[in-house]
Amino acid sequence: MNGENQEKQSSTVLYIILGAILGAITGAGAGYLLTKRIEEGEEIQITAGDGIKLGGSIIAFLRQVSTLGK
Repeated sequence: MNGENQEKQSSTVLYIILGAILGAITGAGAGYLLTKRIEEGEEIQITAGDGIKLGGSIIAFLRQVSTLGK
């Protein structure tokens, strides 16, 4: 029983680390794209509505991830 519990815990840690790495890569990519647009002289204006849309998209994405494997 102890080995089974330890295996489950190690896979949980692996998924958390994988998620953190993918989140960091995605965030760095988004930052890179925004800075490229600014460097090209494009003025970036992010409104509250844009933030709400982005937040909704992130929540929808997380819901889809949570249903994987069901």
